[in-house]
Amino acid sequence: MASSVWTVGEYLIERLYCHGVHHIFGVPGDYVLGFFKQLCDSPIEVINTCDEQGAGFAADAYARVRGLGAVCVTYCVGGLKVANTTAQAYAEKSPVVVISGAPGTNERHKNPLLHHKVREFDTQFKVFEQLTVAATVLDDPETALCEIDRVFEAALRYRRPVYIELPRNVARATGSACHLRELPQETSDPAALSEAVKEAVARINTSRQPVILAGEELHRFALQPLLAQLIEKTNIPVASTILGKSVFPESHPRYLGVYEGAMGREDVRDYVEASDCLVLLGALMTDMNLGIYTANLDPRRSIYCATEKLTIGYHSYEDVRLQDFAAGLLAGGIERRVDGPTPHPLPLTQFQPVQDRPMTVLRLFQQLNAFLDDETIVVADPGDALFAGADLFIPGKTRFLAPAYYASLGFAVPAALGAQMADARLRPLVLVGDGAFQMSGLELSTVARFGLNPIVVLLNNRGYGTERPMQDGSFNDVLNWHYSRLPELLGTGRGFEVSTEDQLAAALHEARRHRGSFSLIDVHLEPGDLSPALRRMTDSMGQRVRPAAV
Repeated sequence: MASSVWTVGEYLIERLYCHGVHHIFGVPGDYVLGFFKQLCDSPIEVINTCDEQGAGFAADAYARVRGLGAVCVTYCVGGLKVANTTAQAYAEKSPVVVISGAPGTNERHKNPLLHHKVREFDTQFKVFEQLTVAATVLDDPETALCEIDRVFEAALRYRRPVYIELPRNVARATGSACHLRELPQETSDPAALSEAVKEAVARINTSRQPVILAGEELHRFALQPLLAQLIEKTNIPVASTILGKSVFPESHPRYLGVYEGAMGREDVRDYVEASDCLVLLGALMTDMNLGIYTANLDPRRSIYCATEKLTIGYHSYEDVRLQDFAAGLLAGGIERRVDGPTPHPLPLTQFQPVQDRPMTVLRLFQQLNAFLDDETIVVADPGDALFAGADLFIPGKTRFLAPAYYASLGFAVPAALGAQMADARLRPLVLVGDGAFQMSGLELSTVARFGLNPIVVLLNNRGYGTERPMQDGSFNDVLNWHYSRLPELLGTGRGFEVSTEDQLAAALHEARRHRGSFSLIDVHLEPGDLSPALRRMTDSMGQRVRPAAV
């Protein structure tokens, strides 16, 4: 560090920048304006969004691509708007630093009714204690820098969001140098690790058909290279969960596809479930990853290692880190498997559009599959954007982002903003339904302001297509906007209205050529047209939400 004397705000900025956060998303307000000014005077670029929820989703995507993200808002009216996005980041293990301004400590005498206050001055803090892995109020400059270190350590250790509340009179206060300490290094228990690796290797080597199921924690902890080395050395086939999609290159000959129980491809499901030694690495056992619990995975034949749990059959091991266990497997003498017939995603092929043929979900995603290239990152909202998108052939790693567990609508457009800020080499292909777009699609204004160029494919079925098969009603309908005319409102971008296959082909061609700003392709689909995966999911969930017969 260049200086031993810091203000609290300066040190917080230095810690962000040191950990790779070069952009911060947010909306200003009076309790945080002083810190915003400090940000503007720093190397970190402030990306002020249309709405706080958009900022939260952008920071989440930034963290998934870059390793850490940050969102900065004002007290309560801003902070409570990012409660939803922070909850998603917690559920899906995305390390976002939530920074909220607050009334100054010198303004709280006799508990006055200041604007934005809800009940007590600590109400917002209590909310975020439930949504983060660590939370702090920097109300004492003597301990503030140490507290900043503590919450950053938690974010990076657990890959989950943290909360920092910054009273406005503290931002420019000088902090104490007590923070100058080495952060402890987390390690596995050597005996437990050795025994676990020994048992796992023995099981794998005596198995007939081992399979690795790779999950989202491998994304979060940057363990993709370790996974790739393990596959290259052992030649064991690998599938991914839907939340972990793109954790392993899908062009690799040992990649099977996405496993998601009965919601996924039947050949992948059959191969994974026939395994007599399934090695689950970093996979959260959520209902979505398990195909709304249609998965048939026998724990007796499974090795399950995540950041907070390791079981081999019915044996449990304590204090073994995912990173160390994966490295142990790599070095542990697993015998190399010979090539054999396995499922594999369909390779990219040329798509031949049929003139004047109305668009369908199936043909839309076949055409999008042929459109992808190495610079594309796919960002999908829940619904068919996600479930049909799960079968897209993604050539690179960490090139598919979606909230495939928490499943909050409105993620994709602001997430494209965060993803492209995190890595300017990537061009987002955004897949979003019309209902989700109406929640956060105007973040295209922020996209336009900062000169980004995502291609947004809007699945327009005039409402909430995921919910209609479960329980239909007028509550699933939305107003049919003239989406393709949004560039006229914003003064930049290209808009396309598409009803047929040849129109989509022409729109995608023009969108790829147009690199100076965003493109928005409004694809008209029939309300009842669903992908097979989404139909299977809604059939399962519909049984739970429809009223039972009396």
